[in-house]
Amino acid sequence: MKLLGRSAAIATAGALLAGCAGGPGGGGGKISDDKIVLAVLTDQSGVYADLSGKNAVEAVKMAVADFKAKYGDKAVTENIEVVSADHQNKPEIANSKAQELYDRQKADLIVDVPTSSAALAVATVAKNKKKVFIDVGGATTELEGKQCNKYTFHYGYNSYMLAHGTGTEVTKDGAKNWYIVYPDYAFGQDMQKTFTAAVKGAGGTVVKSDPTPFPNDNFSTFLLKAPGLDPKPQVLGAMQAGGDLVNLVKQYNEYKLRDKGVGLAVGLMFLTDIHSLGPDALAGTYFTDFWYWNANAGNRAWADKFKAKTGTRPTAVHAGDYSAALQYLEAVQRGGTDKSDDVVKQLEGHKVNDVFTATGTVRAEDHLLVHDAYIAQVKPSSEVKEPWDYEKIVKTIPAAEAFQQPDAACSL
Repeated sequence: MKLLGRSAAIATAGALLAGCAGGPGGGGGKISDDKIVLAVLTDQSGVYADLSGKNAVEAVKMAVADFKAKYGDKAVTENIEVVSADHQNKPEIANSKAQELYDRQKADLIVDVPTSSAALAVATVAKNKKKVFIDVGGATTELEGKQCNKYTFHYGYNSYMLAHGTGTEVTKDGAKNWYIVYPDYAFGQDMQKTFTAAVKGAGGTVVKSDPTPFPNDNFSTFLLKAPGLDPKPQVLGAMQAGGDLVNLVKQYNEYKLRDKGVGLAVGLMFLTDIHSLGPDALAGTYFTDFWYWNANAGNRAWADKFKAKTGTRPTAVHAGDYSAALQYLEAVQRGGTDKSDDVVKQLEGHKVNDVFTATGTVRAEDHLLVHDAYIAQVKPSSEVKEPWDYEKIVKTIPAAEAFQQPDAACSL
């Protein structure tokens, strides 16, 4: 056999090394840039910072740690980086931050993104960049409706789930006349539409609906008019969330609307909202939740780990962020690559069974994660046995009933 010359030998060695490298063109490596980058795009300083924010980043880091512990040196890669950015609840900033995360920071996944208008902006970027986006914090059904796309997944909850939990149950329980107030942007508009449909479907009537500024700290104009509407509403349907909801409930109690015969139903509420107000401010209020830290031993064990890292109990969004990041990494592991099209194929139709849900399925038709939801009730302080244990789960809504059927307008 003829020996190779020095230059040929060097060239051959270089080719072998390139084949073993993890670059996109490498024959042996299928992880781009030799690492996976998970980006948490969130609200770090605004009305949704408590329910998501910096602790969403910690939840994703927990998913990375658990993934590495599970697979060890058999993991598709141990080089996993978590980065974050603040979208300030503004769609234009979410758009620019998403582009920066995908392009400059080489993010393979963007996750979290509370605020529906911001989520829709990121979905468009994900579609154009052909990069994976899993939204956990936004409620709009447009993500799996006419604005769906191949690279976007909707995780956790949506306005249909909330409306057909709370709206239906409260109306069936006797509150037939509703006054709905909603934040005037994509989330609130979607909530107003789905709650109106749910209330009417259960035999009720929406006396009036009013949009409110977003964000907002003064709801007096809307609250003071409620008792004087004709017919008088039996319930105020508050579609605000986070800091806005906290402000609204404080003012609702200040104006003693419950004493005036106008009850309260909350479209979207998180553990941090109850904690901010104190349970007695909301005692007896029903709402729809999609995960609760003290619902079972498994949830509590994970919540204990979360509390050790953050000093607080996790919201449903934090648990959803953990699951979304973990399931993304599991999809990469199954497919052996972080190429977006391959990851999408691994996620479509996948059954999710982790601390977030044991009943989850990622629908291939529209990329919506469907799973059980829960009707919860806020405990009075006299029933609270330990800090943060504010909820009582009163009913489970099976996955098949909790979410809407696939929308014909969605074309992936």
